[in-house]
Amino acid sequence: MRDYSVPQSEEVDLLMRNAQLRDELEPYFDESIGRVNVEQLTTRKENEFLASMLAWERAPVLPISEWFEPPLALPHPDEFPHDIPGEARLHGILWDTIYKLFEKRIVLDFTDHLSDRALYCLIFRDIVSSQEKKLDSTHSYLHWDCADVGGNPDVWLRHYATIEERDDWASETGEIPRVKCPPTHAACRVGRCKSPFVRRACCPALQRLAISERLRK
Repeated sequence: MRDYSVPQSEEVDLLMRNAQLRDELEPYFDESIGRVNVEQLTTRKENEFLASMLAWERAPVLPISEWFEPPLALPHPDEFPHDIPGEARLHGILWDTIYKLFEKRIVLDFTDHLSDRALYCLIFRDIVSSQEKKLDSTHSYLHWDCADVGGNPDVWLRHYATIEERDDWASETGEIPRVKCPPTHAACRVGRCKSPFVRRACCPALQRLAISERLRK
């Protein structure tokens, strides 16, 4: 779609870039690309979309640990004793790892229900070994669902769902999910609340709902 706010000379450059991107995408063309209605986009926006598609197709698939140079190697969770010094060392390495992941635009979603050790084990066991597309774009983030919302809705319902979402679930299934306040990370308990992952604490409204459910029993 022509953008009449763009000078004609720039529009010509955009059209030439558009043709180049379409040629480079030709080997990857499938029905999913064809279903996108680019007629509703300006040439500039269409080019941005096509460039993002091309970057996705060309991006290498690597274990997340190999996104780093040198590769990210974490100590085994069993190396941290279940005592105060061991937990303190685990806590420090956990946060160092979280920030390293964030530097690679990897964001951890739904972490509030996990203890520091459980979150570290998840990173060690599942995240750093996962084979993912490594995109160079500074605008794209890989969000890791630490609650496995798709496979285990109970965790999401207990810790993260809104009252409306829990009411909808109860209406559809006839089950009333319980609310549980999550074990806040030690970093948040000492005031380091700004973190590179999505945290949704148990809000007062959910706490009130939990109290009312207890009173009805």
